Amino acid sequence: MNKTSILGLAFLAITAITVMSSCKDKSKPGLEYAPNMYDAIAYNPDQKNPNFADGKTAQVPPSGTNPVGYARFNYPDTREGYDASSVGIVNPLAVTQKNLEEGKQLYVAMCGPCHGTQGKGNGSIVELGKYPAPPSYSTGVSSRGGAMKDLTDGKIYHTIQYGINLMGSYASQLSPEERWQVVMYVRELQKIQ
Repeated sequence: MNKTSILGLAFLAITAITVMSSCKDKSKPGLEYAPNMYDAIAYNPDQKNPNFADGKTAQVPPSGTNPVGYARFNYPDTREGYDASSVGIVNPLAVTQKNLEEGKQLYVAMCGPCHGTQGKGNGSIVELGKYPAPPSYSTGVSSRGGAMKDLTDGKIYHTIQYGINLMGSYASQLSPEERWQVVMYVRELQKIQ
């Protein structure tokens, strides 16, 4: 027998087995390709799970851990936290043209409607007359005391993180890096007279 005959017989045997196996009981599907694609091995978050003592699949993360992409801010939303952030935090980003440009874009989009494009407290929402003007970065006085032009990186970041008075928190709208870019741009606005 030559190679072609052997391969031909093997092909015929496989074909015959396939045909024979497909003719048997239809209630048994036979071989399944990738059954994990429709029968998941993993538990869904809302399913009961016998692997945990409380029987829940969705577990609280261990204390002291951070989710991926989350930066912990260790200063509380209190006056003491605000004052501590003044000395404990400095902007980790280098002052570059790229960071200043991105900070300006973020500032105009997020802060400009109230604070104005030049930080004078004359944004478009203030001009409508429904909200009081925030203090100017260069000449105003902070509601927590002290001149706005003397605010440190930490105090500005703390205010963006938690908000103050009518200003809400921007922690969910701006990533930590974006907040630092805004801080960098606000520091530039503090210099404008």
